This record gives sequence, C-alpha cells and structure tokens, in this order.
Amino acid sequence: MPDSANDSSFTGSIPQLYDQYLVPLIFEPYAVDLCRRIVALQPASVLELAAGTGVLTRHLAQELPASTRVIATDLNQAMLDEAARIGTVRPVEWRQADAMQLPFADASVDIIACQFGVMFFPDKARAFAEARRVLRPGGALLFNVWDRIENNELVSIVCAALDGLFPDDPPRFMHRGPHGYADKAVIAQDLVRGGFGKPQFETVAATSRAASPRDPAIGYIQGSPLRAEVEAKGRDALERAVEAGAAALAARFGDGPVQGSIRAHVVTATA
Repeated sequence: MPDSANDSSFTGSIPQLYDQYLVPLIFEPYAVDLCRRIVALQPASVLELAAGTGVLTRHLAQELPASTRVIATDLNQAMLDEAARIGTVRPVEWRQADAMQLPFADASVDIIACQFGVMFFPDKARAFAEARRVLRPGGALLFNVWDRIENNELVSIVCAALDGLFPDDPPRFMHRGPHGYADKAVIAQDLVRGGFGKPQFETVAATSRAASPRDPAIGYIQGSPLRAEVEAKGRDALERAVEAGAAALAARFGDGPVQGSIRAHVVTATA
C-alpha cells in the first residue's frame, strides 16, 4: 500500500498530540483569521469540513451569535471525538461526514469553511462541487491551504532532518499532503471545475512559536500521519526521527523557545 493511502488517517494518539502540539504551533493564528472573515459575512449557518480537533470550531462557537447554526464535520471520527471532548462555549453539531459526499440538502447552508483540510480531498473538484451544491445562492466557501513547504520554516527544518536520517527513502507526507496543494492556478481551476467562479486569494504570513525545539518535532512527526511513514522504518525510528528533528531546530534556534515563519493561502469562492 502506498504511503499516500494513509495521508488522511488521523487515528490512535495522533488527535491528542495534534491538538497539544500542532494547534498552538501553526493552526491557531489561521483559525482566528478564518473565523474573522466568516463572522464578517454574518451567516445564519456554517458548515465546517475537516474540522479536526475543532480549533476553528471553537472560535466560530465563541464569535458567532448563538442563533447561528454551526455544524462541524470530519472524515475521522477520532478527531471529532477529541474535538467534542475539548468542547465549545456553546453547543455545536458534531457529525462524521465525507466531503466527497456530503449528507446535507441542496442549498441548505450559508457558509462552508475548511481549515487546512482541502489538500486531503482525493478529488478536489468533486469536493468543491459538493460544497457548491450544499451552499445557498450567494453563499461562500472559505478555506485555507499551506503555501509551499520551503515558505514554512519549522516544518521545512524538520523534514530536512528526516531527509538526512532516512536518505534512501525519506518520508514525504508533509510535502505531498499539507504542503502539496499550494499552486493557486491549480486551486482556481479545481474550483471552476466544481462550479464556482473565479476565487479570491490572499496569502497570509504568521509566526509559529514553541517552548522548545522538541515540541515542534513531536508535533510534526508524532501528531500527523507522518508518524506511520516513520514508524514503518523500524522499531526505534520514531524516537530517532524526533531527536533528529529537535536537534536540527536547536541548531537553528538554540535550546530555548523557537519561532519560525509560516505562510498560507486563504481562498474565498462565492456560489
């Protein structure tokens, strides 16, 4: 089975490690940004795709009026379970759902949002067509995707360390998954194929921060499907990978707190 077959599998201890390490490191600032954009549109209903452990959901529940319906979905029930365990300030609807075949009626929601999940959809145009079907006329799809890996500092350093540790067969999840859908022309083409008009793009830079070099190494390597690729390389491969990633970050930033630049594209497409 190719490594890419497991790229959307967030199971085992991954949801907890993802939320503990990656959410504050890279996802939080973009959740704040995406939530702000959604609130400004004053929707009566929001459907979130690929909600993960709920970082965007929590902001939506807090910032949107109590009358606004918030439905948070994910393909992975384990991620939703962790999101529900963490909770929100007011009730939201948690529902397991596949973005390729949404279990919602035509023209039934005002906004569809997706925080760093679109890159994992196996057929982007089909998923966009499903979103277009579910959106009410004049509604909008808002999502963000990571820019190229070389424009995201900490993950680039960690992956370079893994390239050196496993030179014959380096793990490539971060390249083909999270950072594999950064071409704006391709995204625009997929949206048009899905029934949308010309989308709007804004590239947003932010800073990721961690208390130590080891934290990002654990987050990227153990808190994502990269873990399965590394574990397949031997019994002690996971710990060796974390040590290599942490050492590379320490060489760049020192043994104390670390911070690095991150960059993502925010996309808005109107139905």
